[in-house]
Amino acid sequence: MSTTTIGQALAVLDTSPAAQIERYRDEYAALMPSHVNPDQWVRLAVGAIRGDKKLMQAAANDVGVFLRELRTAARLGLEPGTEQFYLTPRRAKGRLLIKGIVGYQGIVELIYRAGAVSSVIVETVRERDTFRYHPGRDERPVHEVDWFGGDRGDLVGVYSYAVMKDGATSKVVVLDRAQVMAAKAMSDGAHFDWSPWKTNEEAMWLKTGARRLAKWVPTSAEYLRERLRAAAEVAAEEPVSVAAAEAMPQPTEPSVDFGDDDETIEGELVDETWPGGAE
Repeated sequence: MSTTTIGQALAVLDTSPAAQIERYRDEYAALMPSHVNPDQWVRLAVGAIRGDKKLMQAAANDVGVFLRELRTAARLGLEPGTEQFYLTPRRAKGRLLIKGIVGYQGIVELIYRAGAVSSVIVETVRERDTFRYHPGRDERPVHEVDWFGGDRGDLVGVYSYAVMKDGATSKVVVLDRAQVMAAKAMSDGAHFDWSPWKTNEEAMWLKTGARRLAKWVPTSAEYLRERLRAAAEVAAEEPVSVAAAEAMPQPTEPSVDFGDDDETIEGELVDETWPGGAE
């Protein structure tokens, strides 16, 4: 057998999760929003599982499930294995499988991408911080931190709000420890050692604040599409008919598991074509 033939045979035999990511690189790239670098995205996905034995095992247990979770990250344009899109091992029917979860940075990214806000603020509050906010009187919270005063104490709350493009302030979300712990209790994997609630608790407090904010500000392409339609009406000085509006390209927007309850978030997508073996 020639060297080339041996190499080809070995390539065919390589069904590892990392090899499958590389195999479907072009398909993933076709799903991504245009601003995402496919090569960097693939490197992050491969690095995430190669750097964690438990993740590698979970991915190998069912490569199809793993590839589908990565497909969600690709379609949303979020970086796998980061605080935009966590890759976590979840036990199902006695074995570990990969579960993708949108992180707080991913939620914030989707809010920005919708095009309605100029800034998003999501911050945790610790017991030695100064925090003031009176709904109906204060437009935004006042949060003062002594950055050089040593230990700030335990986490006691989280708040979030967005500054809209016109300068207005969105609804301000303020959650205390009890409310954050209630969200944690709804996560089916929070008690496992690999859960982000265990490995990066503050990030999950931030995520809880961000996902509550996502109820009050646009997070999908629908908002941007409506703005473009309205602009077209003004430019033409005549209304766009319902039929014409419905004929506009309609990007599909998926439901994404936040990982801590049954609520979903929407994101901008492109049409997908996927090999049958990855379905």
